[in-house]
Amino acid sequence: MPTRATDDARRAAVLGKPIAHSLSPVLHRAAYGELGLADWSYERFEVDEAGLPGFLASLGPEWAGLSLTMPLKRAVIPLVDEISETAASVDAVNTVVFAEDGRRLGDNTDIPGMVAALREHGIEQVGSAAILGAGATASSALAALARICTGEVVAYVRSAERAAEMRHWGERLDVEVRTADWADAEQALHAPLVIATTPAGTTDALAGAVPECPTTLFDVLYHPWPTALAARWSMFGGAVVSGLDLLVHQAVLQVEQMTGRSPAPLDAMRRAGEKALAER
Repeated sequence: MPTRATDDARRAAVLGKPIAHSLSPVLHRAAYGELGLADWSYERFEVDEAGLPGFLASLGPEWAGLSLTMPLKRAVIPLVDEISETAASVDAVNTVVFAEDGRRLGDNTDIPGMVAALREHGIEQVGSAAILGAGATASSALAALARICTGEVVAYVRSAERAAEMRHWGERLDVEVRTADWADAEQALHAPLVIATTPAGTTDALAGAVPECPTTLFDVLYHPWPTALAARWSMFGGAVVSGLDLLVHQAVLQVEQMTGRSPAPLDAMRRAGEKALAER
């Protein structure tokens, strides 16, 4: 994707509602420091769907890009000039880059960020997987699994409507998806790869069911950390990929697109994120 590769003063920001909790400014500013981009700034703005068109219209030529969180990942799609195949695959844009010709280019770095986080922990390919939950993050998880999973993905959900949504995403992403009731979610813990995409506290009740020799858990939460499930998983010797791993890897890709600099400083960004979380 084309970017604005320049060392001149540029602005970037993360948008969403709520937004005060976002670690993105910490990660991006750490990257700017390592890359020597002293004139670059990265802020956070609380923006909802209704305010997004006006916010975009107000931006000047000094803007390099935006990170988007809920509830803007789909609302932004009609407001950009082009979206990547990755973003189109899940109807979600979390990154907007302003090209030199003024075009707004939408991408999704959550999906390759998930793949990169798993790869960093030695997970290149799995024969099957389980997903806990069925929200927007679950569809991104399915898109990531489309790249690394060779067999069935079982999604544990709470309603028939959610089950239908996950089967829809499976068909769209060409992933073999079977849905199961949340009441049977303990069975998910025996999969070669378990991806937990639910809000804080949702999987706490499953911690007692972690098997004696667990495989790999990818829990997309990062605060509070560890979750009860992740702590139990680690105690039993299983590999754990955290939400901070995901956040850092997707931010690395955003920094590279917005600044035109590659590679982005992964280790420095992770250290900054860990320090910020420890101070909360």
